[in-house]
Amino acid sequence: MLDKLDSSLRFHQEALNLRARRQEVLASNIAHADTPNFKARDIDFKSALSNAVDRTRSNGALPMTGTSPLHLAGSPTSGSADADLMFRTPAQSSIDGNTVEMDVERVNFADNAMRYEVNLTVLSAKIKGMLAAIQQ
Repeated sequence: MLDKLDSSLRFHQEALNLRARRQEVLASNIAHADTPNFKARDIDFKSALSNAVDRTRSNGALPMTGTSPLHLAGSPTSGSADADLMFRTPAQSSIDGNTVEMDVERVNFADNAMRYEVNLTVLSAKIKGMLAAIQQ
């Protein structure tokens, strides 16, 4: 029963984790807007979400078991945090080598924040629906 509940919410969990990670990357780009030779980075959200969902499906098939009570509890990792990061190609180059374009970063930051809120709203509605079904 709990595995079905977990699998139904896994997509939203992965989407929220990736949105939060992307927000951190975009905030870092904005913070380094005046740093010489800083290269703006971003996440290809669609492919990263697809990889994360596939990875959690395959990791969920074989749970980790400890052979000793002294072992630390393990959890599936999402791999390297920088593995999905790509460098952004600027539309207009700057003299100091910085590739951060503030207008692009602000738009992406606001868009990602809005999509994060949408994911939260959908997840909240799904949980409320499950609670209503349980109470009946």
